[in-house]
Amino acid sequence: MKTRDRAAAQANRPVTTGAPGVADRLPAPPRERKPALAALAVLLILVGALGAATLVLRAGDRIEVIKITERVPAGQPIPDSAMAPVLVAEDEAVSYVRWGQRGALAEDYRPAVDLVAGTLLVGEMLTTDETLGSDEVIVGVSLRAGQFPSGLKAGDSVAAYWVGDERTAEEGAARETVIAERVKVENIFGESDVAGRNNLAVTLRVSRGEAPDLARAASGGDVSLVIVSSGTS
Repeated sequence: MKTRDRAAAQANRPVTTGAPGVADRLPAPPRERKPALAALAVLLILVGALGAATLVLRAGDRIEVIKITERVPAGQPIPDSAMAPVLVAEDEAVSYVRWGQRGALAEDYRPAVDLVAGTLLVGEMLTTDETLGSDEVIVGVSLRAGQFPSGLKAGDSVAAYWVGDERTAEEGAARETVIAERVKVENIFGESDVAGRNNLAVTLRVSRGEAPDLARAASGGDVSLVIVSSGTS
């Protein structure tokens, strides 16, 4: 009986060929190689690595620039107490004012805008043009020949006199009054060297207190200018 059962079991077993499990799998297609994609991947890796290295190097290239620590109004000198050094990454697109330039800054430049604390100072915030002080105004006068000296030019210091014909009952003489002892000529329109030149237009920088009398005299053409030393008071 055992021999018969063993023979029957062997007869019912499925017939397989080759190695175990080979009949259950399909043959895999050959893998296609793409060298162009592999080269592109390598190139992208190299570019990324180069960019990261550049950022690291530039982050280490730092410069010392000026930081504003207190408010400075436009047109006023920037005091040393309002400046402090700070390190920033150098950037050619930004015109930082460097800490080593603060000496020339105080002598030659003024803020063109109000500066607030925490601002990093850049060149666009500064100007070499002279700006009006809080107590200064610009007054225009029109002068005829004989009311200004020959060679008068912008930048000169002048004294302004009232030279009208009004006579007082007590004096019986022409009135002559100093309106401003020393003011600065801002601009001149015309040629003061030409004899007989009329209506020379001159703008003067004066204090607010001197402006009303000067403007009143100028409206009547009763102003005469004389050049004075810039060092006199």
